[in-house]
Amino acid sequence: MVWAVKLSVRSINFNREHMSRVGKQIIKIPAGVTVELKDNKFSVKGPKGSLERVIDPRIKLNITATEITVDVAHKDEKRERSLWGTYAAHVKNMVEGVVKVYQKKLEINGVGYKAAMQGKDVKLDVGYTHPVVYKMPESVTAVVEKNVLTLESPNKELLGQVASEIRAVRKPEPYKGKGIKYLEEVIRRKAGKTAAKTAA
Repeated sequence: MVWAVKLSVRSINFNREHMSRVGKQIIKIPAGVTVELKDNKFSVKGPKGSLERVIDPRIKLNITATEITVDVAHKDEKRERSLWGTYAAHVKNMVEGVVKVYQKKLEINGVGYKAAMQGKDVKLDVGYTHPVVYKMPESVTAVVEKNVLTLESPNKELLGQVASEIRAVRKPEPYKGKGIKYLEEVIRRKAGKTAAKTAA
């Protein structure tokens, strides 16, 4: 019981230190990128696109010609400390995303399973009676090569959401591995009933 209490306190301290560490990071503004904060709306433009996000009024962005720092008034308050780290990560991802887009790769596995482009959208044939057409958001692009679907976007948060939703169209099953998975994802395979009986 004492060990569990110590572990819990250690976990709380780790999260507190992690948020503070993320919040304190200086975010460099690359050449060719412009940033602006107006009426609590942070916008960033670069060679790969433009992004904007409403900033919580408890967050203070200090912007110079070359860098951005993020701050909060009450660093000892749990909620503000959490917002501090969260918004620092959002701002950093936005600045990086308009220079070098983020990428997610999905792999489609299964006999007859495939993906194809339908204009800007993605058509998925993954074992249903009809193909599933996924409507791509404006700032996300897709490319299909064989059984690999590559998604790109300057918006890291949106990209992750789109990849997750496409994967959910046909989640990989653990017996034959059929379905849609992240390229780097490892599916823990299970023996089928026939194989289990044979082993027994």
